[in-house]
Amino acid sequence: MQHKGASCLISKIRHHRLMSGSIRSLDRECNCTVRLLDDSEYTCTIQRDAKGQYLFDLICHHLNLLEKDYFGIRYVDPDKQRHWLEFTKSIAKQMKSQPPFTMCLRVKFYPPDPAALKEEITRYLVFLQIKRDLYHGRLLCKTSDAALLAAYILQAEIGDYDPGKHPEGYSSKFQFFPKHSERLERRIAEIHKTELIGQSPETSELNFLQKAQMLETYGVDPHPCKDVSGNPAFLAFTPFGFTVLQGNRRVHFLKWEEVTKLKFEAKTFHIYANQKEDKKIILTYFAPTPEACKHLWKCGVENQAFYKLEKSSQVRTVSSSNLFFKGSRFRYSGRVAKEVMEQSAKIKRDPPEIHRSEFLSHFHFPRFQPLIPWAGPGGGNWDWQYPAALCRG
Repeated sequence: MQHKGASCLISKIRHHRLMSGSIRSLDRECNCTVRLLDDSEYTCTIQRDAKGQYLFDLICHHLNLLEKDYFGIRYVDPDKQRHWLEFTKSIAKQMKSQPPFTMCLRVKFYPPDPAALKEEITRYLVFLQIKRDLYHGRLLCKTSDAALLAAYILQAEIGDYDPGKHPEGYSSKFQFFPKHSERLERRIAEIHKTELIGQSPETSELNFLQKAQMLETYGVDPHPCKDVSGNPAFLAFTPFGFTVLQGNRRVHFLKWEEVTKLKFEAKTFHIYANQKEDKKIILTYFAPTPEACKHLWKCGVENQAFYKLEKSSQVRTVSSSNLFFKGSRFRYSGRVAKEVMEQSAKIKRDPPEIHRSEFLSHFHFPRFQPLIPWAGPGGGNWDWQYPAALCRG
């Protein structure tokens, strides 16, 4: 027969073990909030050792998204440096902050031809991303193009103009751009009233995508840098190649097949390319910080692999330095664009239901601001230029 004291001690030990197990279980879990492209939020609890792919698959399942290779999860570290979540690595080890973790779903690789996407749900999500690009000033264009793009958004979200529902100035509750004029707002309303009657949301979104895809800054996610003379520049990778933007001009463009190497050391970034007639060029730029330069390099490596290669088996580990044993090493881990298109062609299911949301002016810019004129040599490609701070959205 057990002594009463011993029985009590055993009971306490069991309780302690049970509680310790529960605490350890809680310690192994963390909460994640992912802001989606319509600004809604997806919240979940994951194991601390969960890899990025697990979280990404959860989000894609939530969205009923099959053509998911174009998307990624972005986060910002405590130093305000942006990163793409690496799917083959532990989430907790990548985050420099403590949980709960906050991230956002964004288009990482812009489809070269968004109209060729197999499913409407994918086109809609890309449409939401490009609306963000337009609003945050990443998708630059002439005023005439801007008015048409904004009118497509208006038609997609409120349908045909109805004088009973849409009083004078009705378009002003939408914030399409970081800045605009009353004249532009009137032109948007004019196009919406007269040129887009009868277009369904799906048609308006498709027309928007086809128009946006033709612009030089389609797919641009600008990285602020300086050139060798100390002049501000924005470097970007698009479906069609590497581009350098200054003010409202594209000063360099290299097709992906021309780019041979991407290298960085500390804050210095180099692009090596072969152009026509074996003309070799090296472009050099300086990022604000070594971390920003490494992020720029990794984005370049991934974009080059995604758009340039024929199949993912051709992907190789690359080094940031000309000496392979020195510097950072990185390997793109996903499928390439050609494989993604081939896989999309095999999708056979009933189209998933799309819950469209309005993109109303819940932002905090003044309603009217004059467009920034460009006074550079030879004129500009667009009617406004990149602001000093663009890394949003």
